Parts: sequence; structure tokens; C-alpha cells
Amino acid sequence: MQAEVNGKIIELSEAGWLENLDEWSEELAVQIAKNEQIEELTPEHWDIINEAREYFIENGTVCDPRSFSKIMKKKFGKDRSDQKYIYSLFPTGLIKCANKVAGLPRPKGCS
Repeated sequence: MQAEVNGKIIELSEAGWLENLDEWSEELAVQIAKNEQIEELTPEHWDIINEAREYFIENGTVCDPRSFSKIMKKKFGKDRSDQKYIYSLFPTGLIKCANKVAGLPRPKGCS
């Protein structure tokens, strides 16, 4: 699978995960989101994407959903932190969808 961003071809896995994490960009995130049936990335989407990326950069691993909810609650409040909220923005959730759009590696056990 491939995505084209600004005239550059970027390789994605068969399931749509970014092959080279250094190639991630906001423009690529928009393309991956469309592959995941998300037509528009709102500021609320970007809050989740940026938090997921920040966690990965600081810890070298993707954040598990429970810990991620705690991070979101601390920063954005109760209404923007639970799994129901995250699924409302990313139809297949944090692990499978938000992390993919954020250009993070596929977690073990995730298709």
C-alpha cells in the first residue's frame, strides 16, 4: 500500500501502517485518516494524535488505552478522555486507528 504526499510516494504496510516512521507528516496523517474512513481531522483529532506522538517520542512505545485515557483526562478533562470519546473520533480506537494516523508503529497483537 502507498500514499502520495506532495508528490512523494510513501510506503505503508498492507494494513495501512507507516513503514518508515521518519516519513510521517501532518499531510500524510490526513491521507491515512481518509484510508480509515475519517474525512476530516478536527482539532480534537489532532489533540489525540499529538498526545499519542508525544508519548511515543518520550517513552519509545505506544501508549496503552487505559494510560492514554488518564493522560487525556489530566490535560483535557473527563469529557475528552474516555474510550467512548476516542472511538467517536477514531472508529477503531486508539490502538488500531489513532496510532496509525499518528504514524506510530503497529502495536504487538494489532492487525
